[in-house]
Amino acid sequence: MDQAQNLRNIVKNHTEQENINNKARVITVTSGKGGVGKTSISLNLAIQFRKMGKSVIVFDADFGLANIEVMVGAIPKYNLSDLIFRGKQLNEIIMDGPMGIKYISGGSGINQFEDLNKDQVIYLLHEFKRLETMADIIIVDTGAGISHSVMEFVAFSHEILLVTTPEPTSITDAYSLLKALNRHEGFDRDNTCIKLIANKVADYEDGKNLYNKLNTVVNQFLNMKLSFLGMIPSEDKMSKAIIMQKPVTVIYPDAKSSVSFVQIAEILLDKREEYEEQQRGLAYMFTRFFRTRKGE
Repeated sequence: MDQAQNLRNIVKNHTEQENINNKARVITVTSGKGGVGKTSISLNLAIQFRKMGKSVIVFDADFGLANIEVMVGAIPKYNLSDLIFRGKQLNEIIMDGPMGIKYISGGSGINQFEDLNKDQVIYLLHEFKRLETMADIIIVDTGAGISHSVMEFVAFSHEILLVTTPEPTSITDAYSLLKALNRHEGFDRDNTCIKLIANKVADYEDGKNLYNKLNTVVNQFLNMKLSFLGMIPSEDKMSKAIIMQKPVTVIYPDAKSSVSFVQIAEILLDKREEYEEQQRGLAYMFTRFFRTRKGE
């Protein structure tokens, strides 16, 4: 049996054994283009969840760009590649972030997944299952755009937060991502929640108008549902926080944007029934990722 077939059998067996009732709630944050504030939203939402008593791990799946590291102003000692190839333990690659959150840097390990042997695949999937027992919420911060690796993560997610801004290119790119997702063979439209966050808008009405504009096109041309989760206003304090490499919810807790993060976090926790029955964990996402990479 060749290596590719062997890996297909491994991940197929893992999928069949996958228990969808994982401890951690997995929330995937994505965007159609870079520069719309996706990582900032991931980080600040994680902090709000932590303030609300939830244990949170942010998984930086924007492999090679280290956006989370830039946002927190710290270089992690180890990343996912060290777990896979250098014998590091899971607890060694989980870094301490602000306000008690944890984060994992993906590094460049994704580019080497096709070279994994049988033992490495089994070990990695086992570690992801362990990771799901270590937090209440895991936020997956994907890369921006519609590259193959990004779409695989998004397609196999149950709960997706799509970030966009009022810029015409941002709206167009957000629609392009939804269009690509709609065509992806792994996308389960009946059991996937897609929620829009309007970033850098003037106020709630401006954010809702942005959603309505995008949703009108989605309803007309795509077979999927898109809901409006909330908005983050454009303000100087948010810009200053980013420049200082500090989360706005930490250094400016009374800022308008910080209040918006509180509201969005509260809505997400109130809507937990939307994900509980069909929740797909991080191990599931990577299992499907391996199967797609191996051509099954």
